[in-house]
Amino acid sequence: MEKINLQKVTQYVEENIGGFHQKRIQSLDKLELKKVLKRKNPYLFKAKYVLTAEQIVKYLTDAHISSSEETIFGDWLEGLAIFINEQVFMGRKSGINGIDLEFDHNQKRYIVNIKSGSNWGNSSQIKKMISDFKSAKIVLRTSNSNLNIIAINGCCYGRDNKPDKGDYFKYCGQRFWEFISGDENLYLDIIEPLGKKAKERNEEFLTSYSQMINKFTKEFIDDFCKENGEIDWEKIVKLNSGK
Repeated sequence: MEKINLQKVTQYVEENIGGFHQKRIQSLDKLELKKVLKRKNPYLFKAKYVLTAEQIVKYLTDAHISSSEETIFGDWLEGLAIFINEQVFMGRKSGINGIDLEFDHNQKRYIVNIKSGSNWGNSSQIKKMISDFKSAKIVLRTSNSNLNIIAINGCCYGRDNKPDKGDYFKYCGQRFWEFISGDENLYLDIIEPLGKKAKERNEEFLTSYSQMINKFTKEFIDDFCKENGEIDWEKIVKLNSGK
């Protein structure tokens, strides 16, 4: 086990955080108004007494951003966790399905499934993770039947004060970052470099966001508003739910 080098962690964050911001913009660029309208509940808009094209467009765009950012940043944090673990425990990105990280410590093999937050899945998704853990253990023991394998669900933020789940352990927030690094304060130390140049990056994103709102608002008015400017709810419902 090596002592964590916070300077290397900071350098990694500063060199790679731009990738997160770039994917945020790319996610916006791929949006198509009609495809998003088909996925959302048109009756909800009517029930909430939405009257303008921009209100609907902002709702659709903001909902997409909220969902996609959580996924994009979760993937980014997974990469950071693997990088940190590699520095300390010589961990590695796993090639086994459903396993994100593998490393050895104190004569144990840890297999880790990394999630963003602690409240990440329903019962079916958790059962799938447990199944992946069991399958991974079978694969790993084909070459060493005596291998002591510990399954971990690691969550980058949140809390769970009962980590022993029987089939696996669940480490969240501070517990997770300490587990992969050996440093109980790492969860605090990584917050500062994440904000490096965030203002400049966010201004770039806001420019793309504003352009998307304007573009979609024009498209919505052209396709889903009547001559007098009133929203044509029948056209929206037909697009969303018609046979």
